Amino acid sequence: MDLFAHQARLNRAKEAPLPERMRPRSLEEFVGQRALVGEGGVLRELLARGEVPSMILWGPPGTGKTTLARIIAGSIKAHFVQCSAVTSGIAELRTAAAEAERRLGFENRKTILFVDEIHRWNKAQQDACLPHVENGTLTLIGATTENPSFEVNAALLSRTRVFVLTHLDAADIEALLERALVDRERGFGALRAQLEDGVLGAVAEAAAGDARVALNALDLAISLARQRAKKGEPVRVSRDDASKAAARAHLYYDKNREEHYNIISALHKSMRGSDPDAALYWLGRMLEAGEDPLYVARRLVRFASEDVGLADPMALVQATAAFEAAHQLGMPECNVCLAQAAVYLAKAPKSNALYAAYGRVQEDIRRAPTLPVPLHIRNAPTKLMKDLDYGKGYVYPPDAPEAARQEFLPQQLRGKKYLPEV
Repeated sequence: MDLFAHQARLNRAKEAPLPERMRPRSLEEFVGQRALVGEGGVLRELLARGEVPSMILWGPPGTGKTTLARIIAGSIKAHFVQCSAVTSGIAELRTAAAEAERRLGFENRKTILFVDEIHRWNKAQQDACLPHVENGTLTLIGATTENPSFEVNAALLSRTRVFVLTHLDAADIEALLERALVDRERGFGALRAQLEDGVLGAVAEAAAGDARVALNALDLAISLARQRAKKGEPVRVSRDDASKAAARAHLYYDKNREEHYNIISALHKSMRGSDPDAALYWLGRMLEAGEDPLYVARRLVRFASEDVGLADPMALVQATAAFEAAHQLGMPECNVCLAQAAVYLAKAPKSNALYAAYGRVQEDIRRAPTLPVPLHIRNAPTKLMKDLDYGKGYVYPPDAPEAARQEFLPQQLRGKKYLPEV
């Protein structure tokens, strides 16, 4: 049975996707994340001392979170249990904890519980894990693409260390692709494929820092070249093969999570900083990734009054026109309309006087929300109201120049200036 199981594992390995076959097996094979695992990196130092705390690996897809967790387990000879937060529940967690306790007691062997997409665990699941992490039965390694300060509860977060992984640079990804081309056991070394100049660079650039995307694209490009090659001819991968394969590379953007807020913040700050080119870029990042154009349009309308205001009253006209265009046309037709508004707002003079003034109004209302309207500017549609002096003393501005000297604020706020003098 063991022989058959071993052969089955080998067969599965051959049929596994290229990113799985080429997954690094040691820190020496691991590429990128030098601040963590390079010479002097904090994780490398911890592993050298045999110290592995419970941790959260936070970073974009394809940056090595799962791989790093496996390497960590192997380096301290811990039993590795992997589960997905999407499919696992409290019952699976309790089973893992019970087995880990037995393993620790009888084998003196630690257990690492790797939870992929830990941000998808609900509060009950996270709370159920807490005592096992606290007493050392399990060493938790959670992987997430989402900000753990938002997605992991405070109690569990306080008992883990958060390590931030970043997108791989193009040179690192090219190194991974070259390794896949020459590796005879796991990659395409036996194929001896011939690549046109620039193929690896194009794939690496299109992958946008995601090693998994890059390796899948290389796999597809070679598959396209193999289909085209005649029997006995070498496999030649062209730039066109690479372009077709790289077209599947994703734009990393999550419309409901942190990257959404990062990019809208970048757009807002680029316009505020009067950089139309940056504004166009961040606008494009959202729209091309599938963001709702009306969401973007609403933010432009808000910006027009908050950051431009009376310095250029036409800014609000431009922004509301863009909103209407987005509503009527939708994507992709409205992209240039929104681009026009974003560039106009970036180039417009800036003033936050209205925004600041309204903030001061809000503060006064919070302090005293029910200050009475002065009698002389109240409406008096009935005799009783007139008898109570509603409207008494009001001066109609078109009829008398002294009308400008009337007081319109509540008695307690007489003389208050919310807007700066122009």
